[in-house]
Order: sequence, then C-alpha cells, then structure tokens
Amino acid sequence: MTEHSNRTVGRWSARLWVALLICSGVILLDGLDVSMIAVAIPEIQHEFGMSAGTAQWLAGAYILAFGSFLLLGGRFADLFGRRRVLVVAMGVFAVVSVVGAFADDAVLVIVSRFVKGMAAAFTAPAAMSLLTTTFPEGPQRNKAFGIFNVFEASGYSSGLLVGGLLAAINWRATFLLPVPIAVLLLVAALRCLPPDPPRTERVRLDLGGAATLVTGMLLLVVTVSSAEHVGWASGRTLGGFIGAAILLVGFVLIERSVQQPLIRLGLFRDRGLVAANASAALLYGGAMGFQFLLALYLQNLHGWQPWQMALVLLPAGLMVVVIGPQLGTLMNRYGVNRVLLVGLTAFIPCYLLMLRIGDKPDLWTVLLPASVLWGLGFALSISALMVAGTSGVADEEQGLAAGLLNSSLQVGGATGLAIVTATIVPATNLSDFPPGVMVILGFAVLTLLAQLIRQKGVRNVGGGA
Repeated sequence: MTEHSNRTVGRWSARLWVALLICSGVILLDGLDVSMIAVAIPEIQHEFGMSAGTAQWLAGAYILAFGSFLLLGGRFADLFGRRRVLVVAMGVFAVVSVVGAFADDAVLVIVSRFVKGMAAAFTAPAAMSLLTTTFPEGPQRNKAFGIFNVFEASGYSSGLLVGGLLAAINWRATFLLPVPIAVLLLVAALRCLPPDPPRTERVRLDLGGAATLVTGMLLLVVTVSSAEHVGWASGRTLGGFIGAAILLVGFVLIERSVQQPLIRLGLFRDRGLVAANASAALLYGGAMGFQFLLALYLQNLHGWQPWQMALVLLPAGLMVVVIGPQLGTLMNRYGVNRVLLVGLTAFIPCYLLMLRIGDKPDLWTVLLPASVLWGLGFALSISALMVAGTSGVADEEQGLAAGLLNSSLQVGGATGLAIVTATIVPATNLSDFPPGVMVILGFAVLTLLAQLIRQKGVRNVGGGA
C-alpha cells in the first residue's frame, strides 16, 4: 500500500507513527521541563541563598526566552528546514541541561534556563509544523493533534510528580532527566525523519525584522510578567508597553519594505487564524490564573505540598489522556467548531465551582469536579484550536503559524497570570480569592463569546456537520 493510500483510508504506516511520536515527544519534553522546575525552585533557592525575586527567574527566564523567540523559531523552521532546526535546537537543549545540572553559580543556572527556553522556542514550532506538513488537513491531522496533545498534557502533569520526587533527592536530577530524552529524540529525528527538501532559492535572512521582532517580544513579555510586581500603572510598565509597541510597529514597517520579509503580513488577514490565536491567548490566560489560584489556596493557605496539588489535577490529566486519542473521530464527526465550543463551555462551570472554595479544601464536591471539567475543557479546546490555527495555511508557512499559536498561548498565559496576581494580592486569607476567580471566569466567557461570534455564518473547519 502506498503512502498516499495510507493517508486516504486513515491507516498510518510505521513511518507516520514514528514521525508523530517524535513530534509528540518534543512537546512532552517541553511540558516536563517546565513543570519539574516549578517544584524544584525552593531547593535551588535554598542551595544558592537566592532571594525570592531572583528565584522566580528560574522559571521566568525560560518563559521569557520561549515566548520571545517562538515566532523567530517557527520562521526559521520554514526557511532552513524543520528537521534541521529541530535537531540543532534539541542538541542545544541537551547541552545546556547538563550545564545547568553542574552549575555552581546561581547566575549560570538562570542563564541555562534562558538558553533552554530559546532552544524550546525553536523545537516546539519545528515539531508542530512537521506534524502539520506530515499529516494532511482533515481527519488525519485531527487525529494526530489529539495524540500530540495527550503527550503535551502528560508531560506537564507528570513533571509535577516526577519533579517533586527528584527535587526531594537532589534538584540537579531535574536538570539531568531531560538529557537522555532529548538525545533520544535527536537521534530518532536524524534516523527516521526524511531530510529537508533542498531550497531552490538562497535564503536572505531579514536581520532588521528579526532584531525588532525578538527585542519587541522580549520587552513585551518582560513588561507583562513584571507588571504584577511594579504595578500596571507604573512608569516602568507603561514605558515597557510603549517601547514594545514601537519596536513591533517598526518590525511591521520593515516587513512591508524588504524584498524577502521574515513574516508575510498577509497571513494575518486570515480571520480564522487570528480568531484562533485570540482564543488561545484568552483560554491560556484563564488556565494559568486557575493553576495559580489553586496553588495559592492549597499550598500557601493550607500548607499542601506540590505533589498533593498535582494529585488534585490528576483527573484533568486523565481526561486529556482518555479523550485525546478519540479527538480525531470527534472532530471528524461533529466538526472542529462544535468540539471547540463544548470544550470552551466546560471552563465556565469549572471556574464557577472555584467560587465555592471554603476554609477547608473540599475534594469531592469542589476540587475534583473542577479538575475533571478543566481537563475536559483542555482536552477538547487545545487540539481544536491547533487545527483551526493551522488550517488553510500553506506548507511553507506552517512553522510560522505554529510559532504564532504558541506565542499567543505564552503571552496570553503571562497576561492572565499577571492580572490575576494583581487582583488577589496579598492572598493571605480566603476573602482575597473571589476577585481572582471572577477574572478567570471573565476570560472563559470572553473566549466562548469570541468563538460564537466568529463561527456565526462561518464555514465549519475540519469536517463534520
């Protein structure tokens, strides 16, 4: 049976499964690394005598680099070859993981986290665009994204548990664990993924566009992340937003004038793509706020350990694992838009349940049902948004579309977290939490309304009635 026949009838060859597992392994590694460091921070802080402000950069440096370089990473994958970019960036990821594990200086640990974030900003869109160019739009891609997101959720949820266990032994183990996984993925990509097709034209990198884009994104992410500490109306925050806006406007002007722009601006005329990215930002803003509220409530207010909170979120991870492999069938049968609406709707009762948190954690009627609804919302929404955000995009711009979607998730998450933090500070008693819950509920409602408006009179994506 030919490769074309395999795709047509939905029976995948071994090569397609291997390609999917490599792409999914990359996103699993990203989630694993982010969540493991979250529970290892107290141990690292204690060993190096870091202040709380310095320690937050152990997670912040990675997020800063990841969010700032995603668009550039996605475009590099389109221009220089997806397999090539994936392999090089994965090699960098493995090397700096070793550097961080044996670092004897706090600054070097933080720098290693920043460089890992940069590497991940190249591996993530390369892997996602490899997936979208390997699996044709429609039933095949829908199924692939369902499995892809199972790995993403599994990486993050398992990282909380694994990181907690490793940090209890030695925090350096949390830096070393990703190394063999990264090496395995690198070797698998070299051996199993087809070489990148040769380019017929010489690539001329738009250095001016790259510089203004990365600098503008760096400034934007820093400003959003620090706004909770310095104040949204402070001169530093306002100046950061103005500076980021000037740089990004400069980027647009450069792209309009150069012969070979880094990013084709016409891509942003695609209404579906823009709506998918806006929805992704709003969804992740609420989701990050939910996790933050839950952590403050259980860990700060009630003294729970991170692994105990991870167990509360375990039903959410299980929902993704159970539903993920079936998502292709669901989207093919009912259409991406309907699946997306059901997923987005699930977040509303989830966040409403958080208004019922009391003096003692209520597992059976509040926390676990909220976890199940949160997992249902994520299982259905994220895959559908990824399908919507990459549908109709030409193969030569799939890396850019993947980078854009991931950038929306990161900036939206950072913005939502900053807004929730500013709303509930200092969060020292139960009465501080309802305003934060109302914020994440507002994010959920806005996301649902945005999709309802977009879908009114718009052709359904991805099959189904």
